Amino acid sequence: MPVVRSSEAVTHEIHGARFVSYATPRTGSKELCAWRGEIPAGTRAPAHTVNREEIFHLLTGELLITLDGRTERVTAGDTVIINSGSTLAVENPTDRTATSWVTTSVGLEAEFADGARFAPPWAN
Repeated sequence: MPVVRSSEAVTHEIHGARFVSYATPRTGSKELCAWRGEIPAGTRAPAHTVNREEIFHLLTGELLITLDGRTERVTAGDTVIINSGSTLAVENPTDRTATSWVTTSVGLEAEFADGARFAPPWAN
């Protein structure tokens, strides 16, 4: 039975945010990935288009989520469903770090406005 202890989770940092990876093929998952996101106050992540559906659940804090050009204020307890092919941007306009729990399928890639592609190690 694969059990990933919190002390074994792998932390990645990009665009000012931290991604603490728990479920990936490297930890025994065959189809799904899951991670905790930590989005510090004042962070504005660049818009990117995803090739897999993501389920984004906000655990603490408050964020502005822009999905396909529509911006919503999301607060702790809210869940955002990000469909494959959607363009997503995340901003933390508050003075506190927000934390999220995100799940997706293995093979997630993001494409940025300049055409650059990124396969995040916490989702592959």
